[in-house]
Amino acid sequence: MIRFSKQQLKIPQLQRPVYLVTAGQSKFDRAIVDRRTEELCIDAFTMAASLLNLSPAELKRYIHSCYYGHFADHFGDQLLGEAVIHDRLGLDPLGNVGIKTGGATGGSALWEGLKAVASGYSDCVLVMGWERMDEVPTDEGNFLISCAADKDWESPLGHIYTGYYAVMAQRYWQIFGKSEDSFRRTLAEIAVKHHRYARFNPFAQAPMDITVDDVLNSPVVAYPLRALDCCLMSVGAACAVLCDENTADALTAGSPNKPLRMWVAAGSHTLRPADRLDMKIPLLPNEEEGQYDDLAERFPGGDRYPGFTGFLAARMAAYYGYGMSGITDPSEDLDVVELHDAFTISDVQTYEDIGIRPYGYGRDYVESGDCYHTNPYTNEPGKLPSNLSGGLIGCMHAVGATGIMQTFEIATHIWNRWEELHGDQALWHRFDRQKPADWTSLQVTGARRGLAISHAGVGSHVTATILMDPDHLIR
Repeated sequence: MIRFSKQQLKIPQLQRPVYLVTAGQSKFDRAIVDRRTEELCIDAFTMAASLLNLSPAELKRYIHSCYYGHFADHFGDQLLGEAVIHDRLGLDPLGNVGIKTGGATGGSALWEGLKAVASGYSDCVLVMGWERMDEVPTDEGNFLISCAADKDWESPLGHIYTGYYAVMAQRYWQIFGKSEDSFRRTLAEIAVKHHRYARFNPFAQAPMDITVDDVLNSPVVAYPLRALDCCLMSVGAACAVLCDENTADALTAGSPNKPLRMWVAAGSHTLRPADRLDMKIPLLPNEEEGQYDDLAERFPGGDRYPGFTGFLAARMAAYYGYGMSGITDPSEDLDVVELHDAFTISDVQTYEDIGIRPYGYGRDYVESGDCYHTNPYTNEPGKLPSNLSGGLIGCMHAVGATGIMQTFEIATHIWNRWEELHGDQALWHRFDRQKPADWTSLQVTGARRGLAISHAGVGSHVTATILMDPDHLIR
């Protein structure tokens, strides 16, 4: 059994605090034929400046280096796309670099930007991500995305990511879902929730008022995953501006935005799920030594970690992130989360990997109502609401932008600006979308701390981005 050394489990230390001061994003959709990618990035940057009551030109005066994320050159038919975006934003001759880590590209770009500020290299950085997925047919797009897999071990499963996750879903359902029909319905509840929350989000691509039966009757993509269990293919952009303390104070002086303390941590794991070595489960701060010793007795077949049912990369990202920020129990210390629901099954897996629930009990996070904005069983606020944006299933998965979109959403809750931005009739009109008559604010009242998980492949790269109100740090 593999064990980690003390050196490998050492918590990273930032040389100086890093702050998120603003963020922005464009409209997200399956196709946006009237806007070039560069224009979508400008839209995101313009929004970020406006939230600080600055013009884009005024904000650009502070930026020192730039970190750009876009996953697939194939989609936009443009190599070195980061150079094009940098040029169109008017940020030459500042240094910039492109980042690609599959579905975690947005989170990884934030990770690199944070390190630049924390190290002292830059006092202010722009992190921008985008994806252009409307210039190829859906089947070709799925093929291109699936190439971010081990071509020898995973690609034979059909050259579609749903096929990779279907195998994990079958295994998880058999072991931890005990092959119960009720577990499959719990997965469907996740899709219902995320499409419903997308109805209140003007940026979102796939708002739907659907039922569990609608999900279960949607077309099979790779059994047991159906069309409504799957994330979206999207077009759009998102950005964030990260600063040191002095620059953060200067930039937010005339804005309702409070600089938010920020940490980003990362983990990785092999692309070969069937070849993952058995190891002792690394424990998070809210877990106890020995609590998983009888896991295989409680859930026959659950004796191998991480196997097909867990993501070691997510656990390591959470381990480092919690250690850096002082989180000891995510369910108690956090107020809102955005998780990488590429598929309904990956959402459940992540609940366990990051310690919201112990391994084997992820379904309880949904079935208890804790993950809802308003608990449907008690009509009280959910204990830890998740994916109020609609997530990747309801809002978007413009891959390079996804991790940044999640961070934007978390920030709007802590700034207490979610209702202001998502309820803005002018924004709905600008995006040519109809604000529903039953529009409901999903602002998490009194939000102080949040977490976003950005995930790639079958867990090849994962980042954990943590934001906190500086008046409510844990330490």
